[in-house]
Amino acid sequence: MFKKISALTLVLISTFVIAQSNYPNRPITWVVPFAAGGPTDALARSIADVTSRQIGQSIIIDNSPGAGGTIGATKVARANPDGYTFLVGHMGYMGAAPALYKKLNYDPVADFEAVFRFPDTPLVLMVRNDHPAKNVKELYDYAKKNPDQVFMGNAGLGSSSHLIAALVANAAGADVKHVPYKGAGPALIDVVGGQIDGMYDQTNTAFPQITEKRVRALAVTSKTRLPQLKDVPTLNETILPGFEASTWYGIYAPKGTPKIAVEKMQNAFLKAMKDKAYTDKLQAQAIQLLPEQQYLGSSLAKHTEAEVARWKAVAAKSNIAMD
Repeated sequence: MFKKISALTLVLISTFVIAQSNYPNRPITWVVPFAAGGPTDALARSIADVTSRQIGQSIIIDNSPGAGGTIGATKVARANPDGYTFLVGHMGYMGAAPALYKKLNYDPVADFEAVFRFPDTPLVLMVRNDHPAKNVKELYDYAKKNPDQVFMGNAGLGSSSHLIAALVANAAGADVKHVPYKGAGPALIDVVGGQIDGMYDQTNTAFPQITEKRVRALAVTSKTRLPQLKDVPTLNETILPGFEASTWYGIYAPKGTPKIAVEKMQNAFLKAMKDKAYTDKLQAQAIQLLPEQQYLGSSLAKHTEAEVARWKAVAAKSNIAMD
């Protein structure tokens, strides 16, 4: 009997090892918790494309928008940890959410395996072309004199476009009306169309709108001016000395995902980031490359823990709770 059990165990172990050594043997899904067309979606598709070439399988983008990204994050936290479902996570639902939501159906640290971090992306404050404010000071001065009369769109409550807009408004002592959408793409459409006053959007999707003069850029959230927008000042040099903010992203897998799947995905991304033609395209969009060590899953895990703690401190000082 013992020999039969041992033989069966060996067969099962052998089958598992073979399956893992052949990983991946079918398409992989990356869940993007925002609507298609926004900055998160655009960056995820771009990185999925170059990473898929290195890992040898298609990466399918699954847009699952809602609740500032927490619906998509919950979906992945509860997914089968077989190495074929990953989350495109970012500062909102993987950093700030525990501080913003009283009831959250996942833990950004305990329920996920950190796989790798994306390059960071600064944001641009844009307003509709016919907005009377000609600069960022005029916009927030108007908001101070006219509480809740400046309507700022965002990609959803708790998204980076919402968090940064709320932080800036609070720091400037202004009251603005935050208008949540199911992604930055729909919000940007309404800025262009004049339905709302403006929004903070990431450089990779903001630049085309600014270049084509569909919106007007008032400020950038980076510490120094961006080469692509030399005439657009920073918040740091105008109304908020010392202010600097960028959106950070990372790929996460459900807790318990096989180590080989996590490592293969990480290594495929690291190889992709050695493609200078690709990284030049990222930098042309003002996406900020990081030292290779910061891309690693181990570094992302530490960064996620630190961001959860940081946003708890921020939320304690700012009125940006979601429920």
